[in-house]
Amino acid sequence: MAANNGLFVTFEGGEGAGKSTQIRLLAERLRSAGYDVIMTREPGGSPGAEAVRHVILSGAAEEFGVRMEAILFAAARNDHVEELIKPALAAGSVVLCDRFMDSSRVYQGVTGNLPHDFVANLERVAIDGTIPDCTIIFDLPAEVGLARARKRLDAMDADASPDRFEKEELETHKTRREAFLDIAAAEPFRCRVVDASGHVEAIAEAVYSIVEPMLPIRTRATSSRASAAR
Repeated sequence: MAANNGLFVTFEGGEGAGKSTQIRLLAERLRSAGYDVIMTREPGGSPGAEAVRHVILSGAAEEFGVRMEAILFAAARNDHVEELIKPALAAGSVVLCDRFMDSSRVYQGVTGNLPHDFVANLERVAIDGTIPDCTIIFDLPAEVGLARARKRLDAMDADASPDRFEKEELETHKTRREAFLDIAAAEPFRCRVVDASGHVEAIAEAVYSIVEPMLPIRTRATSSRASAAR
């Protein structure tokens, strides 16, 4: 964990697992309790990283191979860490990030067939010691997640097309699900697995029960006093 006054929580999982919804619900709950919350995402989250986001998700870099894609992710992540995440944590904020280093381990490492050492070295340089205090992995059968992702796209725009990751074969998504679970098993202190197949409200409670004990003590005490005063 990085030495800071804030809390860094990352949200991981396959397509359609509901990460964005749960980040929003947690942010609303924490803000109502008086916490300063930063919501962010990857790829993106900072001006430099957002410039890379479209290139990656559009598939424009796909023809150059997964190695180039991994390097682009790492460059975007480093800008994100240096320009947004580190300053926010130093200021005592709670940072909630939709995807981080584990997605690169899974998407470019496991299903991209890149060597472990190559992915690990890119990660080391990109995060520069900024390891999440907690990573919540939303677990869902791949076929269910993909169906949700397609339904979401249809609701947004009948002509919308899935990004390059959503278009990949079902077996690839199943492999990714197992890879995320393997990471959770290997790093139980950092990672928590949440069943993403239930009701949104129940999942939100499970997420909060994980995060609440980790909240910055000074901020939590201040919030408690403020609540008591009301």
